[in-house]
Amino acid sequence: MERNLSLAQSATTDAPIVLDSLRAFAQSSSAFLGLSDDNRYFTTPRVPGLVIYRPFGKRYWVQFTGPCAAAGRQAELEQQFAAAAHRAHRRVIAVQLPRTDAERVAETGWVVNQFGCSYSIDLSDFTLRGQKFVKTRNMITRSRREGTTVSEADADRLRDPEFSGQLDAIDAEWLRDKGRHVKEMRFLIGQRGGPMQQHRRLFVAEQDGRVVAYVSYSPVFGAQPGWLYDLTRRRPDAPPGVIEHIFAEAAERLRGDGAAWMHLGLTPFVGLEPRHAIEGAHSRMLGRTAELIRDRGAALYPATRQLAFKQKWRPHLETPEYIAFPNRIRLRDIWCLARITNAL
Repeated sequence: MERNLSLAQSATTDAPIVLDSLRAFAQSSSAFLGLSDDNRYFTTPRVPGLVIYRPFGKRYWVQFTGPCAAAGRQAELEQQFAAAAHRAHRRVIAVQLPRTDAERVAETGWVVNQFGCSYSIDLSDFTLRGQKFVKTRNMITRSRREGTTVSEADADRLRDPEFSGQLDAIDAEWLRDKGRHVKEMRFLIGQRGGPMQQHRRLFVAEQDGRVVAYVSYSPVFGAQPGWLYDLTRRRPDAPPGVIEHIFAEAAERLRGDGAAWMHLGLTPFVGLEPRHAIEGAHSRMLGRTAELIRDRGAALYPATRQLAFKQKWRPHLETPEYIAFPNRIRLRDIWCLARITNAL
């Protein structure tokens, strides 16, 4: 008998089940982001593991990353999830699929396109020395010169209402500063707070006793374990270089604690190259649309700016990620994705 586990509805009982499955089976560096309040988790006693998804409207289940199951059993779990969706009269769309999962669903007739690329840093080889990092070092130096200090918020501080209020205020100012028409991205990013906060790490920059920026990191399991650079927020009047300052000090701290990798996460619509396409499954129309958003859609999604920030750290690994649709793409599918991510 299949179960739909909801972290929001039963955090104390379901959260350990979900987290244990991610620790055992997750390969995507973004998998932990699936532990958001509005997501659901499909399991079946037939296959250990789970599928993360989010219902949308009356017609869709939007799957997040590939199925988390033991090697060789992902397809079986995927089939059980598809059968459950069919019984519920739901159409499944999958986002942020790794290459292996994308190739597997392509073999069953799904339309599969590259969605973007994620970037990762091997912390054993991370350094800010050398000519290529001069500008980055200068920005960090400027932040320090203006009296900014960086520290990790411990559990006691995270429970402090005054501290939480400062973080909430930064969130509000950050979004307001983006412009009246800009909405905060959903589904493809993590969250701050909630029952999973104890598993994340939060670094803050402070100036004159006031928090001016923060960065949240989520754990990464699988073949390249470490941390995912997730939420980034700053006040409009924060010193230049403050995010670079947090990034550099957090990387050193996480490496010192034994982390092997720093993952920078997915940037949609970038790194779109023919060598990443899955032969026979690619939609030219969708590919062209993604390129147009990358080149001309900064108001919709700042892909170029995000990519520039990530590339300044000279990442060691570039990983394509995919989006998949059963049989063919429908206009309503695109509408669903735009709504569930809050792009529209």
